[in-house]
Amino acid sequence: MASETLQPAAEPTAPNLFLTVFPSIMLPMFLAALDQTIVATALPSIAGSLGDVQRVSWVVIAYLVANTIAAPVYGRLGDAVGRKRMMFLALGVFVAGSALCALSTSILLLTASRLLQGAGGGGLMTLSQALIAEAVPPRQRGKYQGYLSGMYATAATFGPVAGGWLTQAFGWQSVFLVNLPLGLLAALLVMRLPAHPGRGASLRFDIWGTVFFAGFIAPLLLAMEQAQHLDRRVLPAVAGLLALAVASVAMLLRQERRAAEPLLPIQLFRQAGIWRTDLLSAVVAAQTVSLVAFLPMYLQVVRGAGTAQSGLLLLPLTLGVSLGSLFCGRVIAATGRTAIMPSIGLVVSATMLLSLAAFAPRLGDTAVIAMLGVAAACTGTVMPVVQMTVQVVAGPRFLGAAAASVQFSRSVGASIGTALVGAVLFAMLAAADPHTAAMFAGLVQEGPRALAALPEAQRLAVRGEIADAFRAAFLTIGCFTTGGMLLAWWLPVRRI
Repeated sequence: MASETLQPAAEPTAPNLFLTVFPSIMLPMFLAALDQTIVATALPSIAGSLGDVQRVSWVVIAYLVANTIAAPVYGRLGDAVGRKRMMFLALGVFVAGSALCALSTSILLLTASRLLQGAGGGGLMTLSQALIAEAVPPRQRGKYQGYLSGMYATAATFGPVAGGWLTQAFGWQSVFLVNLPLGLLAALLVMRLPAHPGRGASLRFDIWGTVFFAGFIAPLLLAMEQAQHLDRRVLPAVAGLLALAVASVAMLLRQERRAAEPLLPIQLFRQAGIWRTDLLSAVVAAQTVSLVAFLPMYLQVVRGAGTAQSGLLLLPLTLGVSLGSLFCGRVIAATGRTAIMPSIGLVVSATMLLSLAAFAPRLGDTAVIAMLGVAAACTGTVMPVVQMTVQVVAGPRFLGAAAASVQFSRSVGASIGTALVGAVLFAMLAAADPHTAAMFAGLVQEGPRALAALPEAQRLAVRGEIADAFRAAFLTIGCFTTGGMLLAWWLPVRRI
């Protein structure tokens, strides 16, 4: 295992560094993270108001696709012309997209507006991470990355709750309109950040690289979303989308080797500290997002929890990730040791998840939630480390590109992981009973109420088959975590 030690920069002399930097960066990232989930509980109201129920999921997918594509664009532009300047642009695009979302009169218009909003949100997330690296010395970044990771987890969990309340009280448009005053406040806070000019070189933007990157990301994410429908009829469409993604990534690699100012600098991704860390980010996102996506169904169908109760039972995951991130950040600031935390944490997390796969039927609800909370806390130690590692390895010139690489790796990993776990669930059910497999597809769409009409004996049998399938899902998620554990021990940067 390679090891590398980097000398810390001078400690900050301003006692108010936290008050100057963190609020200015926290609110833009909070807005971007919140809008990934706040719309979920408003979708039924949106479908009822605008119609076109079959296409309402586009509202969510459009934001994710645009967010992922925009990340490296803002990262490279921020490196070239200044990140504070690009943050103002991202806020403007995000707020304009939010206003257009609220004014939309059809699903197609709302989807287009969400694309614009996501294009701004991708910049908010990437630039927030890069601005931390720009304003804070390396040794102190751990604390700030811990704060940001905890805030991100809180925003992602708070989103559905806020969306449901706003929709019920003020209508679905309010989930978008709330971004207008918050976006203005964020712009005022960003003004307090110190200005750092870009490289000052003439900007030759990599247009073809952006086109090919979009041609890779959009089909890939759409294919993963279609694969989650658990319907054999979508397989040709999924295969076609994946073929387009493969062709696009081949063209992207060819373009980036030739471009004077590549969107994704090849020399950056050849460094072990970058590609190993990005791969770690993708694998951990596959674990975390697939857990959050399928755990409510497990709790409701297998454990018999109500909708509200299952939401409360998810809180230990959010709390665990936040506490793990904060603790890891403080340890890094105090000791300078980075990779040791996720190296140990993911061992514990993998142990918890693999134990659930083996022993879940024998465990009570409290034990299951406690084990998931411990797994989440240990997984939370990864989040501050991945950003710090790529920032240190990339150096000031490529801070934006490095931050963006983590973001799109996370998005791709989350999409692939969720699709794989869904496929494992469906395959296990299909092998046990094709009728149960067909019913599970309905459960994904309608929730556990799809079981209510069944006779008691059949309902118990179906629940048992689904419980066995979820054991395979926990095993799959545990394998993601095991892969992350190996990658964490393989990170070359161990201390700053």
